[in-house]
Amino acid sequence: MSLLESPRPPASTDALAVRYRRVRARSLALAAPLSAEDACVQSMPDASPTKWHLAHTTWFFEQFVLAAQPGYRAVDDRWAYLFNSYYEGAGPMHARAQRGLLTRPSLDAVLAYRHEIDARMQRAFEAGALDVHAWRTIEIGLHHEQQHQELLLTDIKHALSINPLQPAYRDDLAQARADAVPLAWQAFDEAIVEVGAPPWPESAEAFAYDNESPRHRVLTLPFALANRPVTNAEYRAFIDDGGYENTALWLSAAWARIRADGWARPLYWHDDLEREFTLGGTREIDPHAPVCHLSYYEADAFARWAGARLPTEFEWERAAVSNTPSSRDNFVERDALHPQGGDSQAEGLQQLFGDVWEWTTSAYTAYPGFAPWPGTLGEYNGKFMCGQWVLRGGSCASARDHLRASYRTFFFPPDRWQFTGLRLAKDFA
Repeated sequence: MSLLESPRPPASTDALAVRYRRVRARSLALAAPLSAEDACVQSMPDASPTKWHLAHTTWFFEQFVLAAQPGYRAVDDRWAYLFNSYYEGAGPMHARAQRGLLTRPSLDAVLAYRHEIDARMQRAFEAGALDVHAWRTIEIGLHHEQQHQELLLTDIKHALSINPLQPAYRDDLAQARADAVPLAWQAFDEAIVEVGAPPWPESAEAFAYDNESPRHRVLTLPFALANRPVTNAEYRAFIDDGGYENTALWLSAAWARIRADGWARPLYWHDDLEREFTLGGTREIDPHAPVCHLSYYEADAFARWAGARLPTEFEWERAAVSNTPSSRDNFVERDALHPQGGDSQAEGLQQLFGDVWEWTTSAYTAYPGFAPWPGTLGEYNGKFMCGQWVLRGGSCASARDHLRASYRTFFFPPDRWQFTGLRLAKDFA
């Protein structure tokens, strides 16, 4: 019996249909402020056009759910080639770096495609035509779409940032400022702890990706974790102290990158170090908010400068396991779409979830006993376990119900167009 063919039925097919409509509607809402021209642009090979995100997440449900039904006929047989991403088992695909050349189909045609697939999915829900395998695949597809919603925002931010006009994605985004709590450390004793999630859906009640499993034990030596992420003011002090000029702080590959590309500040900061480009346009930098859009290289260099280090992903998870993402955290639901300062009156660890993804010093690799999902969906995570680093916690562009303490995302060390920041750790005797 395969992983996705678990005999356990869904708790509620009606609840799944409601969640399907809600997640799909959010994608359209996030795309709504953009023009057709905005939605077609691709500003770099790592990013994708908004139109492609809308089409690809729709293709997922057509390819992996609807097409499994007897006698199914595709909306357009040609679109599987255009909107596949990296699923080799699903067939050939258009080159990632050339997605911005897909002026056809039009945005209107893509929106019509979404409408048609959603209508077909609704009929399948109502007819009771979806078996347990389909239900599991839909759950994966909804979490997959939530990931693309975050990418939609970070990709369009990059595209708008290189426009000389630097237009705002939205000029009505919520702004809130609060003084950062003073930096403090929370100590953790040496312990053998359990990390990760049970394999879903075989033994886990809640959804988890295959790269989060199996649950296993690890040893964490005594360490201390900062009570909050590093702020803009603290990172500005690193810059003012010549951090980008001090070769002793940088890994060799990092030093080569900052020299080659002329990095001297976080992505989107202006030369004056007083303003930054945001999804709400150019704004003054909030000194108390978490610094963001840092590469692993920059996070690591800052930690060295601060006399600390980055946490391992297991240290981070140990600290976060007693916390759960909540409405108090700065996720996409808050509609700020930018990191904000925490609660200056709060005690203990703050902002573990939301605001910024936090770089760890852990390479993205398989847990002991890892088994990818069977079939084509097994390409989702496992084949990328090479040369990337783990980040934890989610960001201001993440959906709250998409995150958990065991969640692992991953990017290459130079990547910094995501909402990525850092939290300091240090050895503790």
